Amino acid sequence: MSFLVGPISGALVAGGVYYGFSNLMQTRTEQHIKDMHALSVRLVETPTLVQAPPSAATRIRPHPLATEIKSKWNDEVAGLFLGFQNLDKRAVEWGRSLLYGPPDDEVKATTSSPSSSS
Repeated sequence: MSFLVGPISGALVAGGVYYGFSNLMQTRTEQHIKDMHALSVRLVETPTLVQAPPSAATRIRPHPLATEIKSKWNDEVAGLFLGFQNLDKRAVEWGRSLLYGPPDDEVKATTSSPSSSS
């Protein structure tokens, strides 16, 4: 009879473990179903206006001094770039006049002036 006690106790333990896992899975599945239903109801029935904090753009207030400094800085940088552009144009014109002589407008102006004919 002792040889029957081992398999029977093993079967009882295995049955208990099976029942425990089965019951655990069933209760968790039911809880997930309830949670999913509650979330779907909240998703469908939420109001269209969500009370959210104001956006960062509306919370940032411009500082007049910083704006003025940035504006002056941008004006100065724009002036620098314009000055370099004009310098570059004058350098190109100067180099062209060295290589090819003065432009035709200057030649006509100097030949037709009365001071050059005397």
